Amino acid sequence: MARERRESKSLRPIARPRLYEQLVEKLCEHIDEAGLRAGDRLPPERELAAQLGVSRVSVGQALVALEVQGIIDVRHGDGAVLLETCPEQQVIAALRAHQRRLPEIIEAREALEVKLAALAAERRTDTDLARIDDSLAFMDAEITGGGRGEEGDERFHASVTAAAHSGLLADLMKELSPLILESRIESLGQPGRPRQSLAGHHRIAEAIRARDAGGAAEAMLAHIRLVSDVAALRWNPDESEAPVT
Repeated sequence: MARERRESKSLRPIARPRLYEQLVEKLCEHIDEAGLRAGDRLPPERELAAQLGVSRVSVGQALVALEVQGIIDVRHGDGAVLLETCPEQQVIAALRAHQRRLPEIIEAREALEVKLAALAAERRTDTDLARIDDSLAFMDAEITGGGRGEEGDERFHASVTAAAHSGLLADLMKELSPLILESRIESLGQPGRPRQSLAGHHRIAEAIRARDAGGAAEAMLAHIRLVSDVAALRWNPDESEAPVT
């Protein structure tokens, strides 16, 4: 019986690499084989998708994963520009480390930002509301101009934090901000996500304006859970596409 138990433990399914993780490896190979250097552009998404036999959405997720690590910069109207080269194994190791810490980043955001939204509803001033409104307008303009709205998103959450008037919580958010930046880039790189995120911001702002602390907390929690749905946390590869070879 003990022998059977040992054998059953050893016969576990082999984990398949997620599609976008395979694509990250292929993009690293392309960068190396093509001899690309900082400042060079990668081929357009459409071309990469055709060459790899996958969807543009999958290619976009892989490019965002590289952008999170500071390997490339995806610029609206200019494509993906290489910032630095990095050994493939180092990139994959960093990608997996990012995947492991994402759940903890989400937990920390829920613990801090939900409370900050409730406090902002209770303590906000007219000046605070004006800053929140300015951040919403800024993000809307970014998205309308074809961008993803990263700076507007950062301004909105900073303005909510300021409106809470809690020095200690603000300090904790400052410590967390580099990790939130990783998840912000990845989240806003998801198709349709910038407008969804902006709509969530508006719901939070409306509750803060109405001094509805409970509503602001609920809206912030719903928003964080929405924007936390990113490719790095989807454990199964896209079954509609074959593994990249």
